[in-house]
Amino acid sequence: MDTQEIQHRIQELVEKEQALREVDPAAEPEKHAAELRRIEEQIDQYWDLLRQRRAKADAGQDPDEAQERPVGEVEGYRQ
Repeated sequence: MDTQEIQHRIQELVEKEQALREVDPAAEPEKHAAELRRIEEQIDQYWDLLRQRRAKADAGQDPDEAQERPVGEVEGYRQ
């Protein structure tokens, strides 16, 4: 997946997240919260992948060697 594809996927997920936030979660609050969390985690993974690609390119390495990391690892980063 190249940088443009990653950016496109992030945009799709952000739009999906925004649409989900506009829906009243009262009908199925657990399902709604779980779906929102899943989307947020995917967005974080793609941002991490994008940052990896940029770091590799800046270091003169092949950005295509960047790999998606597990959710637990990405979500465990300190901000």
